[in-house]
Amino acid sequence: MNSKYVNWYGQNIKLTWMKNYEPPINLVTSVHRWCFLEGKVLLVLIKNRGFNMPGGHVEHGETPKQTFCREAFEEGYVKGTIHYLGALEVNHHDNPLFDPNGKYPSVGYQLFYRMDITECLPFLRQHE
Repeated sequence: MNSKYVNWYGQNIKLTWMKNYEPPINLVTSVHRWCFLEGKVLLVLIKNRGFNMPGGHVEHGETPKQTFCREAFEEGYVKGTIHYLGALEVNHHDNPLFDPNGKYPSVGYQLFYRMDITECLPFLRQHE
């Protein structure tokens, strides 16, 4: 495992890449993906954030794979075959500014996938 401390808006957070690790669903905070088509990568323009890879939060009753497919469609209007890559552990144990009553757990996970795009749908700009 490869860990690194980062300063995220003044907070000290430990990030650890965990290849192929699948954490408990209740600790998954978001799902992200790299989407490829003909040697190009898909980036989406997110209001107030700029260009990003597609991604988002797991909604109640959704699996991470369902989140992955929903977000790829909502943000990029694409579908394809997906492969799980691994999880980024986001650890706040050394973060004195962490709010234990906040939105996120003290240790949470962001899941990462790869999508090979097989279908590009008309971009209707209805979702994000």
